[in-house]
Amino acid sequence: MTTINMLYDKDAELSIIQGMKVAVIGYGSQGHAHALNLRDTGVSVTVGLRAGSSSGAKAEKAGLAVAPVSEAVDGADLVMLLVPDELQAKVYYSEVEPNLKQGATLAFAHGFNIHFQCIEPRADLDVVMVAPKGPGHTVRSNYQQGGGVPALIAVHSDAGSRARDIALSYACAIGAGTAGIIETSFREEVETDLFGEQAVLCGGLAELILAGFETLVEAGYSPEMAYFECLHETKLIIDLIYEGGLANMNYSISNTAEYGGYLTGPKVIDAGVRERMREALGRIQRGEFAREFVQECESGQLVMKAIRRRQREHPVEQVGEHLRAMMPWIAQQRLVDRDVN
Repeated sequence: MTTINMLYDKDAELSIIQGMKVAVIGYGSQGHAHALNLRDTGVSVTVGLRAGSSSGAKAEKAGLAVAPVSEAVDGADLVMLLVPDELQAKVYYSEVEPNLKQGATLAFAHGFNIHFQCIEPRADLDVVMVAPKGPGHTVRSNYQQGGGVPALIAVHSDAGSRARDIALSYACAIGAGTAGIIETSFREEVETDLFGEQAVLCGGLAELILAGFETLVEAGYSPEMAYFECLHETKLIIDLIYEGGLANMNYSISNTAEYGGYLTGPKVIDAGVRERMREALGRIQRGEFAREFVQECESGQLVMKAIRRRQREHPVEQVGEHLRAMMPWIAQQRLVDRDVN
C-alpha cells in the first residue's frame, strides 16, 4: 500500500497567503467558508459576485468586502474560482481572464474544468487546486472550533516556481493544516471525487435508502418505521464508521446486526453492482460524464430539475419532514443555515 505524505501547518509558510490579495469568486457552500476562514486568518479577501446576486447581502453582513467579479479580480494575486462547475468556464473567460494580472495564481477547489479542458488558463498563470474533503459548512464550522477539514492540493501549472507553496499556504489558511493535507493531481482528485459522489456518497447511498424505504412500505410496514430504519439511523452508523472504520461499527452494534450485515450485505451489493461501479468509473475516466453534464447544463438542466422535483415529492421526504419536526435538536445542530450561506 502506498504511503501518503500528510502535510500540516508546520510544513507551510502562512505568510505567503497573508501577503497576497485574494479574490474568492462565489459565495456558496465552499465560497463562504473559504472567504471567512481566510479573513479570520489575516488574509485580505474580496468576494466577487455577479450583479444582483442574493449572496451579496450575506457576505456584507458577515463583514466581507464584496465587488463585481471583474473588479474583485483586478489587482488580485490569487483568484479562487468557487462558482458551480457548470458556470466556471463562462465566468473565467468573460470576467476573470481579461482582468487577471500577469503572473497571478488561479485556484480551484475541484479539478473538473481543468482536467476536462473546459478552461485552458493562460501560460503565465500558476494554476493550483485546494480541495477540502468536506462540504463548505463543515469547513467553516470546524475552523470556528479550532480544527479543520482535510484537504487535497495539486499543481497544474507552476509558471512562477512557487505554486505548490502557495497552494499549501492557502490550504492552511482555511484550516486544513490542522487536519492534514495530501498532495495529488487534478486528474486523481476529479476522477475519484466524481466516482465517490455518484457510486457511493450521493447516488449509491441515496438510492439504497430509497430502495430500503420502499421495500418496507410495500411490505405493509409504516412509513415512519421505514424512515427510522433506512434513513434516520444512517447517521448513527456513519458516525461510528467515521470515528473508527467498519471495525468500529461492528464492535458497537449488536451481534445480530453484525451477522445480518455479513450475510445480506454482499447479496445486495453483489458482483453485478461492482461491475456497474466499474462502468461508472470508466464513463468518468473517458470524459463521457463530463460531456453529458455540460450538455445537461447548456439545455437548462431539465433532467436534473425533474429528478430533483420527483425526489422532493417522495414519501420518504414527506414523512421525514414530519418526524424531524418532532426532534428539535436536529435543527438546533444543523450544518446548513440558508440565511447565512
